[in-house]
Amino acid sequence: MTKAELVEDVAEAAELTKKDAERLVEIVFESIIETLNQGEKIELRGFGSFRVRERGARRGRNPKTGDPVSIPAKRVPYFKPGKELKELINEPNSQLAVSSDGASSLASDDSRQPPIM
Repeated sequence: MTKAELVEDVAEAAELTKKDAERLVEIVFESIIETLNQGEKIELRGFGSFRVRERGARRGRNPKTGDPVSIPAKRVPYFKPGKELKELINEPNSQLAVSSDGASSLASDDSRQPPIM
């Protein structure tokens, strides 16, 4: 799924214009980035968590020449899927059902509800 497809899905599901849906998606992404830049973690129950991991400086090797190269320390974003997301993805009988009004819902054999985001 691309960002444009995400915007289109949000516009349809929330009955918004594509322009409003695009701004909404941008606000969510900006909020995630800003929170991670402040060193905080983001936990979305039932979906997963975003964190920043610190990678230390290390010595690497240039694959073309074989010469040693210094690789500086850096911060790397990391996503860890939640238990419910893993279960929903791995359920063999789980399907994404679209109702006549265009709303999407997750249909499965058990009575669990999909996470509300």
